[in-house]
Amino acid sequence: MERDSQNHGLFKNPDLHHSLRTFLAEDLGRGDITGEAIFPPKAIGNAVFIAKEAMVLAGVEHLAPLVFRMINREITCHPTADGQWVKSGEIILHLHGPLRDLLAGERLALNLAQRLSGIATLTAEFVAAVAAWPVKIMDTRKTTPGLRRLEKYAVHVGGGVNHRYNLNDGILIKDNHIAAAGSIRQAVQKVRDYNGPGKEVEVECETLEQVTEALAAKAEIIMLDNMDPPMMRRAVELINGRAITEASGGVTLNNVGEIAACGVDRISIGALTHSAPAKDISMEMVSGQ
Repeated sequence: MERDSQNHGLFKNPDLHHSLRTFLAEDLGRGDITGEAIFPPKAIGNAVFIAKEAMVLAGVEHLAPLVFRMINREITCHPTADGQWVKSGEIILHLHGPLRDLLAGERLALNLAQRLSGIATLTAEFVAAVAAWPVKIMDTRKTTPGLRRLEKYAVHVGGGVNHRYNLNDGILIKDNHIAAAGSIRQAVQKVRDYNGPGKEVEVECETLEQVTEALAAKAEIIMLDNMDPPMMRRAVELINGRAITEASGGVTLNNVGEIAACGVDRISIGALTHSAPAKDISMEMVSGQ
């Protein structure tokens, strides 16, 4: 269910381009009546993006230039690479082109870069917090509607690993599936019958009894959901390498190290995408090129 989202084809994806055009239309409306009033069409200018705090960059290397070039292909962009830690005050993108178009693209490019850099930075902080253990930090489907590709890209840039992209991307039997199916055994059997061989099955377990049932059903991945560390350690001992173990639920920077020390293989964290604070980036006009 893991997938490598650092795909250079992402920024050539027609669906992404369609989304960006929709975002631009939302922001521009019928046109920038302020910038168009002040600057003639051929007025040329220079601008820079400046990091106003320390962060891991995401959305600066490829995405921000794409936004500006969608407005005007003549805009030249010289960005800092995504994945870099930068300090407050660093220039992270140089822009040159028609003033009207630089100002028209400013807000969308900043909004996306700030959002993605926030995700990348938070992911990097989680990865650093578990560096002493051989565990993967993973995202979830708790993403902003319409931004999943980009937000999962930001997780990857920050050093995390992508969980399934959508419902077609992997089998994950959760509590509601189990309740409606009647048992873990029945739910696992039904998904195997429907999907055929070769598909890994992950089961969400909240108790040691459910872990035992998931093992009996030969689930390849067992999610230890909202377990406290003592129970999680017992679950890992019970599983004893017979399935991949994934911790999830209530994970914070304060407790992720304790969770990793329980011996799980991976930790999935919805907060990477649903609660990452946007980073502070500004665009400023400058003289020269």
